Amino acid sequence: MGLAPEELAFNLLQVASNNLQNGMVHRDQVISIEPMHGDDRPYSRNLEPDIFLALQESLNWLEVNSVLLHAQGTNGTNGHRVLGRRGREFLNKDQFDSFMSAADFPKTMLHSSIADRVWISLARGELADAVFTSFRNVEERVREAGGYADTDIGVNLMRMAFNPENGLLSNKAQPAAEREALMHLFSGAIGSYKNPHSHRTVTINDPREAQEMVMLASHLLRIVESRTNK
Repeated sequence: MGLAPEELAFNLLQVASNNLQNGMVHRDQVISIEPMHGDDRPYSRNLEPDIFLALQESLNWLEVNSVLLHAQGTNGTNGHRVLGRRGREFLNKDQFDSFMSAADFPKTMLHSSIADRVWISLARGELADAVFTSFRNVEERVREAGGYADTDIGVNLMRMAFNPENGLLSNKAQPAAEREALMHLFSGAIGSYKNPHSHRTVTINDPREAQEMVMLASHLLRIVESRTNK
């Protein structure tokens, strides 16, 4: 009863999957607390209203997140559900856990230019792809904002664009030390998080680490945006 709806969701998904008939399961069957014939009731009756409420909340979570969908036609109207594409993926516990980690991470925290693609990559557990996409976007936006050539890439591009003396994206109103520090921030970020992905297969296993990386990319994108929207 103390579990949040999303914490119960994987268990309910397993119940739904195990009780599919012709690809459908009735929603009441997914949240039923009635014991099998001949079995004892697992809970005292005074707890059952709260337990049933928790199960209903969890079922609603599955439906809101397109894990369970209404079956087609009158079957759906009458309470039957089918596994959505996401539901079939989430039978794999690792995939479910990846989505849960991403669901805790608000898409609104990401820069609009990368939000949709990067968030869904995080949700699918494609962590390295999410990081590479984010920092490749930083590189592209810097090149575009400064009018640099397609052959200007990576760390060298960042050092040109944010050179404290003559960089086209360097803010001359800031102290020289701050301008130099920003150049190092951009070049270091691209060198650390974009370039390795360009040259070899990079494995990222920690969703939180990937989220922190793409947040850094979002911050850099907002800096570039501020330099080009004046």
